[in-house]
Amino acid sequence: MQDPVVGQDGADATDVPTDSSVGGVPTSGQDAPGGTAQADGVTDGGETAAPDGAEAVAAEARAAQSAAEASAASGTAEAGAPAPDPELERVRAELAERTADLQRVSAEFANYRRRTERERESTVAGAKASVAGELLTVLDDVERAQTHGDLTGPFKVVADRLTETLHRAGLQPFGAEGDAFDPSVHEAVAHETSPDVSAPTVTTVMRRGYRFGDKVLRAAMVGVTDSDGTAPATTPSEPADAGRS
Repeated sequence: MQDPVVGQDGADATDVPTDSSVGGVPTSGQDAPGGTAQADGVTDGGETAAPDGAEAVAAEARAAQSAAEASAASGTAEAGAPAPDPELERVRAELAERTADLQRVSAEFANYRRRTERERESTVAGAKASVAGELLTVLDDVERAQTHGDLTGPFKVVADRLTETLHRAGLQPFGAEGDAFDPSVHEAVAHETSPDVSAPTVTTVMRRGYRFGDKVLRAAMVGVTDSDGTAPATTPSEPADAGRS
């Protein structure tokens, strides 16, 4: 029996296998034969492949990102026309109501202020008119003294100052000879007819009348001359020297 030849084919079944793989797995630097199972995550080309669970997680992440982008885009589109806020609408309604109340109160206050001012002015004018009315008899005495020539010296100075003060306060005399007779401001105590007038005319002033503003304090006491029907058509209030040069 001869020894087997080393390095030749047909080795005996008892020969030690020359394959350096251990347990069917090739050692480093050796390729695994076709069909040999590889370790998890390693492909034939040497690249690591993602397991099925990681692929699922990645897919879910991509889907979530897409949904978030779509939601953001939708929110941006709806930002131009926001939905009405009930609380905001309530505040606006209250603001409008308070504004209307303020305007109404302002108008009422303005009316009250004007009314108060008118009442104050009326009260002041009434007080002045009352004082002036009490002094009318004094003015009558001054006027009679002036007519008789007794208004001289210091008495004339005092009388003039009193008259000027009352006139500045608003007291105005009326009733003069030649005025047209007006029963609302003249009190006729004498009446006669004459061909020199064409209408009732004041020809005699017995007591001067006075008014304070629009209020007549005292009517003028006058004598009235009426036309006898033969007078020319002239205006009673026309001055006697109107036609003179």
